[in-house]
Amino acid sequence: MATKEERREKVIEVLNQARSMELQAIHLYMNQHYNLDDMDYGELASNMKLIAIDEMRHAEQFAERIKELGGEPTDKKSKKVERGQKIEVIYGYDSTEEDDTIDAYNQFLLVCRENGDSISEKLFETIIDEEQAHFNYFDNVKSHIEKLGNTFLSRIAGTPSSTGLADQGFVINAQNSQNA
Repeated sequence: MATKEERREKVIEVLNQARSMELQAIHLYMNQHYNLDDMDYGELASNMKLIAIDEMRHAEQFAERIKELGGEPTDKKSKKVERGQKIEVIYGYDSTEEDDTIDAYNQFLLVCRENGDSISEKLFETIIDEEQAHFNYFDNVKSHIEKLGNTFLSRIAGTPSSTGLADQGFVINAQNSQNA
């Protein structure tokens, strides 16, 4: 039977593996965000930035849990970031990345369960749900690009990429439409 400290170390290990994967995703998605923005696909760029921000939050959540368990959060990415991808490649690549992440996190969740850490198990459950939303989005965009090609992409070309907080309301939206 493993000691409490040995079980805790196993959980810290999978939390750090997950954090490393999140750090890689942050760099990948921010790089893609910049490239999509440069290609003038603002809507796609802004969504990519928001997903990168989700991944930043995940990395922080893993780090906080690691610190709670007495560990040291890693600052290493899980692998090298693919740069300069064409738009036709980005979304298939990212959906595969998210699918692999979901699979890994389900395995990490089991490690937490086997080692009696229900708090880390719940953290993985929550993050898996968010990664599934990312997968669904990437897979959907990939499907649109495959089926509709330039028709889909031309609809998005020239859309705004701002993700900043904006005032909401009928009058403000009407004014923005008139000024565009």
